[in-house]
Amino acid sequence: MNFSQSELTSQVAASAREFANQHIKPYLMKWDESQEFPMQVFKEMGKMGFMGVLVPEEYSGAGLGYFEYSAVIQEVAKVCGSVGLSLAAHNSLCTGHILSFGNEVQKKKYLNKLATCEWLGAWGLTEPNTGSDAGNMKTTAIKQGDKWVLNGTKNFITHGISGDIAVVICRTGEPRAKDNSTAFIIERGIAGFSGGKKEDKLGMRASETTEMIFDNCIISDANRLGEVGAGFKQAMKVLDGGRISIAALALGIAKGAYEAAIKYSKERQQFDKPIAQYQAISFKLADMATKIECAELLINQACNLKMKSLPMTKEAAMAKYYASEISVEVSTDAVQIFGGYGYIKDFPVEKFYRDSKLCTIGEGTSEVQKMVISREIMH
Repeated sequence: MNFSQSELTSQVAASAREFANQHIKPYLMKWDESQEFPMQVFKEMGKMGFMGVLVPEEYSGAGLGYFEYSAVIQEVAKVCGSVGLSLAAHNSLCTGHILSFGNEVQKKKYLNKLATCEWLGAWGLTEPNTGSDAGNMKTTAIKQGDKWVLNGTKNFITHGISGDIAVVICRTGEPRAKDNSTAFIIERGIAGFSGGKKEDKLGMRASETTEMIFDNCIISDANRLGEVGAGFKQAMKVLDGGRISIAALALGIAKGAYEAAIKYSKERQQFDKPIAQYQAISFKLADMATKIECAELLINQACNLKMKSLPMTKEAAMAKYYASEISVEVSTDAVQIFGGYGYIKDFPVEKFYRDSKLCTIGEGTSEVQKMVISREIMH
């Protein structure tokens, strides 16, 4: 059991750190205020290989593993959660789904564009009435000859307007019936496919979150991913890997908040000494550091299992659940350490605080993670 980071992972992390500090840090509050989606940053990350971290080199990807992927997301999220979230969604969900379940024709056609971010990806499972209850979805795909007709609305979709391509799960059977959904690839520009309302969010404001609307959208059967009826099972497998990325996102936010709090507590003086020397502050920092280490170990365990192609549903859910909850706790403590300055936008911790909360909700709430964990431990 080797706990040390490999040289490759360290190099990739350093490269992501440098990129984030140079291309994201100077602009992050501007993007947060205006809710501008910084597409150019993603194009630049595409050139760096960050938009296809897990994609094999034969499809223009970086051909790296989950440890490197986790490191890239963490380094970006330490600077800006919004960019980290979009990075994770593009890699894990849309690209990951096609990589895992696409046929060779689909992989060749789409992965080269996605891995370089020539095309930005979206992924649609959630609907207004079916958040965690995905088996009851209202978006349907009805077969007509060798075509499918899609109708319905997806919501809370990352890149629902700006994405060039979306993988969408549609109901192809009866509500709540077994194997009642199928995954499809839909390209932007096709008739009947549009982006809807853009959400005005508490945090993650530079990451685009919108509706995707299908109105008699006709696509070819060649755009179907895998077997008819396999959509939900595919989505659950995709989310297993996606949970590692949200855990890494949460951990990056926690690390960003913690590092800011450490720096501030050494510089800020009260009663003629740095506040870090007071037990009230130092014990808080000790708790924050311990939580961060625990989350990192859980994430690394999930990455290790994933790299060995071993079952990791429980471990990924544990990593996502724990990392997201401690991200909220650590960023809350960071605001407290900053005091009044923590509540002001001139200082970095209020944004970590706002961004962290999404991690306990997106890609399966903490309650859903506990459902997954409890199901796995009852076996």
